[in-house]
Amino acid sequence: MNYCESPFAYRRRLTREVVVGDPARGGVIIGGQHPIVKQSMITCDTMDTAACVKETLALVAVGCEMVRITAPTVKDAANLEPVVAELRQRDCWVPIVADIHFKPEAALEAAKWVEKVRVNPGNYADSKKFAVKEYTDAQYAAELARLEDKFTPLVQLCCRLGRAMRIGTNHGSLSDRILNRYGDTPAGMVESALEFARICRQHDYHNFVFSMKASNPKVMIECYRLLVARLEELGPDWNYPIHLGVTEAGEGEDGRIKSAIGIGSLLCDGLGDTIRVSLTEDSPHEIPVCRDLLAQVPALTSPVAPAGDASSRPNLGYDPFNYARRESAEVELGGVRCGGESVVRVVVPRTTFEKVAPKISPKADVKPEAVYEDLGVLEVDPEDDRCLAQVTTDRQLIAVKDRIRLPVITAYRLLAARLAAGQRRNPILLKDCLATEPGPLSPEVALLRAAVNIGALLADGIGDAILVRGEPGAGASLRLAYNILQAAGCRSFKTDYVACPSCGRTLFNLQTVTARIKSRTEHLKGVKIAIMGCIVNGPGEMADADFGYVGGAPGKINLYVGKTPVKFNIPEAEAVDRLVDLIREHGKWVEREVVNA
Repeated sequence: MNYCESPFAYRRRLTREVVVGDPARGGVIIGGQHPIVKQSMITCDTMDTAACVKETLALVAVGCEMVRITAPTVKDAANLEPVVAELRQRDCWVPIVADIHFKPEAALEAAKWVEKVRVNPGNYADSKKFAVKEYTDAQYAAELARLEDKFTPLVQLCCRLGRAMRIGTNHGSLSDRILNRYGDTPAGMVESALEFARICRQHDYHNFVFSMKASNPKVMIECYRLLVARLEELGPDWNYPIHLGVTEAGEGEDGRIKSAIGIGSLLCDGLGDTIRVSLTEDSPHEIPVCRDLLAQVPALTSPVAPAGDASSRPNLGYDPFNYARRESAEVELGGVRCGGESVVRVVVPRTTFEKVAPKISPKADVKPEAVYEDLGVLEVDPEDDRCLAQVTTDRQLIAVKDRIRLPVITAYRLLAARLAAGQRRNPILLKDCLATEPGPLSPEVALLRAAVNIGALLADGIGDAILVRGEPGAGASLRLAYNILQAAGCRSFKTDYVACPSCGRTLFNLQTVTARIKSRTEHLKGVKIAIMGCIVNGPGEMADADFGYVGGAPGKINLYVGKTPVKFNIPEAEAVDRLVDLIREHGKWVEREVVNA
């Protein structure tokens, strides 16, 4: 299976065009040769018309090209009529997307007023019961017939009115039918989307896009690759556009890094026609990150393939559809082990070490683990056979040489492939850049480039140590390296938060509550806490979280251990304390260490 034309050279995937609204009056065309569309979502109550208009205009003012509004009920969906009418009266023609979960009736109402409808196949026609059931082929077919009865009216209405649609599966919110046949897997997510797409195609409706969102960037990358590979297998007329996003990415640097790893790596492989960076912040903050991320793609890719024709180029040294860390020999790095079963290590240049070392406590979790200049790293050009001939033992740490013609991701993929072809298991040191920058990067750009380059390779299973040099600040570069490893699931040195962006379904102030929870729990190394505004994606997207804080009703919170709800309807004023109690009950709590001045 192939998910892109070449993992070594940039070619944007050519898709059919999906029209959203009237392009002559501010609508957009997704796919084809058109620019990648930036989108976001407003956070207010959908019944508050004035607030919806105000937030939409604020997003458009910063460059948002498509705005999503939740429609949890038929009443909310009906109120999209005055919202859209007021926007058009103000000469704002940005396409509006209705976000639908659970209620087909709300989708049918919303489609009357908006240019696009997003449906989640996991809950559009199915209530979530987490039921364990083995389906016979006949029972499964009966479930699909029921699905078709529920979904066909929306397809026919969108056909008639010229509306677009997003078929958007979410990791963790798959139907019981899919879960019981495929498990909570990328294959299940893809099949869930294809079930809905087949119904669309039966009615000659093709004005739709796919998405495969997850809060774990590695899972998200696998899902999109598998989706595109399956579409390629189904035939050339299955070339539907793709919307990219890492859901529940969180806030601040962590949210940006997770999004850069997931979205950026796929963009560099030529996938993606519209994107959203989901941050637990005011939604206008998402658009500059989208813009900066898109701007990096030309600098991080090249349309020129490595030397040699396709037949002489080595096969990939990894499976792009099933994550596994590349096997490597273990070596000593100045007091720490690298490669083999060891965690991915953090290496710094000597200049960085000299600046940060005097300020770091011996007990610190964020600290340099090796100095680059002391390691005797063998640097090679993976296109140069003479360079590769210097690799005579697996006990040699290898990196890509600076100032070669290949971009970082291509160079390291080629290096791993060439080593695999020679049956070499050398540990690999990843660099965020190959010293080709004309000058210092801004912190925002340095973060995104490092996260895309290193994160994409870690998601491929490549890398035993990392070196961040693009960020000019010594302390900032060290912290960035650890944050990339945490976001990629390679190290856990601090509390990990899965926090959704706010929307009109949210039952509490996500930014305030997230800050409150962090202030109480951010010292808990290795604990993962999910903070979910409502039940729609709560239990599912918390799939690998240790504990969950989920809005259950206005002013009421449900607490989870893993996917299991254990405490219900806790008053919001008490909920953070009860969360701490729950963490303590399960043996994950430690007291914050007091540092004497």
